[in-house]
Amino acid sequence: MMSFDTSTLYLFATMVASMLGAMLLLFGRQESIPALKWWGTAYLLGAASVALWTIGGPALGAPVLLGLHAVGFAACGMVWNASRIFHGRKPNLPGLVLGPIAWIGAVTTVEDPALRLIIGAAIVAIYAALTAAELWSERRRAMQKRWPAIVVPVVHGCALMIPILIGALLRPHDENFASSFWVTLFAIELVLYAIGTVFVIFMMVSDRAVAVHKTAASIDPLSGMLNRRGFSEACARVIEREATAGRPVTVMIFDIDHFKSINDRFGHPAGDEILKLFSAVVVNNLRISDLSGRIGGEEFAALLPCSLEEGVLVAERVREAFESSNIVCEEGAVDTTVSIGVAGGPAGTELEVLLASADTALYQAKRGGRNRVEAAEELPLSLENWRRKTAGLPASARHKPVTA
Repeated sequence: MMSFDTSTLYLFATMVASMLGAMLLLFGRQESIPALKWWGTAYLLGAASVALWTIGGPALGAPVLLGLHAVGFAACGMVWNASRIFHGRKPNLPGLVLGPIAWIGAVTTVEDPALRLIIGAAIVAIYAALTAAELWSERRRAMQKRWPAIVVPVVHGCALMIPILIGALLRPHDENFASSFWVTLFAIELVLYAIGTVFVIFMMVSDRAVAVHKTAASIDPLSGMLNRRGFSEACARVIEREATAGRPVTVMIFDIDHFKSINDRFGHPAGDEILKLFSAVVVNNLRISDLSGRIGGEEFAALLPCSLEEGVLVAERVREAFESSNIVCEEGAVDTTVSIGVAGGPAGTELEVLLASADTALYQAKRGGRNRVEAAEELPLSLENWRRKTAGLPASARHKPVTA
């Protein structure tokens, strides 16, 4: 049978962990990702402690070995804290040092080597469980995508406990325990765990980067609201959800009155501030379940899962709040008024149809003197009819509906 030298396997595991740790640390510094720096440092510390322990052995002396073991446990705590930092939480420094302190206490008070092994295995298994729990509590990703990040630390904790517990309980007095099948298997598992963990780390970093870029592509940088594309995609999901429940939805389109004259009179920076102000007014007067976005220029839109009557009340609240903003510049007072068109439809009404109807109501609000809310009397029979109806209107009065 082919035999494995345990010391060689451990040294190979530390080499792999060292290379992966250096890679994580370098990538974390380049991309300014603190969690990767923690993961990389943990790998390097753990690899260094295991390598020195494997090479030096008893010749290093009890105090040095105790310190190396403590560093190894601290590295396990750093892996847990790296998971916390990656998900935006603060590092738990007391928890980081508690494991090494518990091990030092066990070594100084417990004389039975088998019991020490059990305590050491339990400490690492607890850190692995805490890491898995930290990843489990992250609710922003679907379970189908999150399971590898949870399974890897759990499997590692189990793999650590099984060989040490069985070896300690069944063969506590075996002088060849270090070369037993269980310890050899654990050395191999260390290599697989190091590689598997880095794979999971980069998978999470990649998913986070994709999510950030996707969010950026859906957000208007000036107002911080959804842009045309993001608003359309989000509305499609809400309309589908409300249709399943049989509930109506309401759409409103906002158009800041005389915005061009604001830019001409006060300058574009002042116009940008007005846009930011209005976006804040809209967000502050809508519910958390409502959607809003900037769909172009001085035009904004919102979708509310409610009836038309409720939507009109909300629109009136937004109009009043914006009108009472009382913005004054060096050149004088700024008129902050908005015209709003509101349209509602039964469950399952398409977004384009609602927007077309709200757009017609918006034109009526502008034609009626601006700074007012108009509700659509009825939905257009088709978008084509709406386009023909608005074809003869002046360009300033036509508003192209958002398309998903």
